[in-house]
Amino acid sequence: MFRRDRGGNRRVGRLAWPLLTLCLAASGCGAGFFPGNAGRFADTGPFAPGTDPKGAAVDGVTVGNRLMAAGEHELALRAFTRAALDQGMTAEITGGLGTANLGLGRLGQAEPLLRRAVEMEPDWPEAWNNLGVLLMERGATGEAALTLRKAYALDSGRTDSIRENLRLALAKRDASDKTGPEAAGYILMRQGSSQYRISRAP
Repeated sequence: MFRRDRGGNRRVGRLAWPLLTLCLAASGCGAGFFPGNAGRFADTGPFAPGTDPKGAAVDGVTVGNRLMAAGEHELALRAFTRAALDQGMTAEITGGLGTANLGLGRLGQAEPLLRRAVEMEPDWPEAWNNLGVLLMERGATGEAALTLRKAYALDSGRTDSIRENLRLALAKRDASDKTGPEAAGYILMRQGSSQYRISRAP
């Protein structure tokens, strides 16, 4: 079910976004979209900070990530926008803006941002995953399956959520009729060590 906001953007209706916490505050968690790049997307908790314990200002990307973890997608969007003013439209900021818009159901705004993010960083599995989630929400199951295959290949099958999203996309694509099994939801990856599930309300 979709609706349009006042600006004419297509929005997803009746969606729930419960947070699946893996290791938000634990030490040694994954570093973000790029495995092995420890500290690139530092994330020490779900709350939006102003400064770190040493007194240094926390960058807008980290703030945006924590706001996303707290389910504050609109505030996260503002944080990523401020980060773009300070740092420019880097791949991680572009992806963050796209993911925040997806969290808000603003598919029309999210899609070009996520497509741009994977153009800027073509070896970024989580960004491909998020684009695949968006395409599933648009009903473009064929392209979504191809996109999620790309994410899975880049990830070498290590991430359960990407593997599950691909399974759901293939099942939906291959369903012969509307009475076939419906996917319960999709996993939305973000910058950091947590996940979000996009699921339809009953």
